Amino acid sequence: MPKSILVDTTRCTACRGCQVACKDWHNLPAIKTKQTGTHQNPPDLNPCNLKVVRFREHIDDQGIVRWNFFPDQCRQCTYPPCKDVADMVLEGAIIQDKKTGAVLFTEKTAQLSKEDAEAVREVCPYNIPRRDEKTGRLTKCDFCIDRLQAGLIPMCVKTCPTGAMVFGEREEVLAMARKRLAIARKTFPKAFLADYKDVNVIYLLAEEKEHYYEYACF
Repeated sequence: MPKSILVDTTRCTACRGCQVACKDWHNLPAIKTKQTGTHQNPPDLNPCNLKVVRFREHIDDQGIVRWNFFPDQCRQCTYPPCKDVADMVLEGAIIQDKKTGAVLFTEKTAQLSKEDAEAVREVCPYNIPRRDEKTGRLTKCDFCIDRLQAGLIPMCVKTCPTGAMVFGEREEVLAMARKRLAIARKTFPKAFLADYKDVNVIYLLAEEKEHYYEYACF
């Protein structure tokens, strides 16, 4: 049975512990960044940042400023379109682990042409894959597959101090997501589970999707 992560954004404080933990576990180097007028940093996903906490603010109908935080990462689609596209060009460039459901970009992605790599990126409904210009490899969150294989949970989940992230068997996580949703709707009537039928990283959003990152959900 596949594994899943629930990301309850109503509990996220944007501490960015998950973002730092991901970078540390994968031993990714620091990169130069820049101030773009937001607390979000770095500005986007890149080969050295497989997870980024996105910031979005708006004023609601009552004139209250709302901050919405979105820990962005690969959704580990149940039927990954990126794999379908890659298979047409080079079988084995992208694989899906049968035990966990993790969608994994292998070293073979470096053999894809820039055009084919771009085709893989464009088919992703969440705008996740990034190409490493130095190595040619496509990069994204790997679900901490090495930790899963060792019986450990993903580093981002382990690090989260507020319990915003829950990891486990897909059906158990979905049950928890529905319970969390019922609670969240008492405070956030428009709360919903984003694309939960199609992905293994399920987001609980407090408001309409337009108040989050544009690729937050379908």
